[in-house]
Amino acid sequence: MKIALVILFVILGLALSAIILMQEGKSEGLGAISGIADTYWSKNRGRSIEGNLEKFTKFAAIAFFAVALILDVIW
Repeated sequence: MKIALVILFVILGLALSAIILMQEGKSEGLGAISGIADTYWSKNRGRSIEGNLEKFTKFAAIAFFAVALILDVIW
């Protein structure tokens, strides 16, 4: 059981690192101050590839920390 969890932990860590590196930067510049950054792309972000990467990042991070907690309790 420990070995399977450690392997899952490593895979989740590598996947999380890769997904974070594939995401674009959040710098919106001065357009964010005046409200210009509210474009069609930003409104439909959840249906785009970038939106999917953000969703997967959240789920992978939760799974990563859950497996880390389980490994800490078991070890």
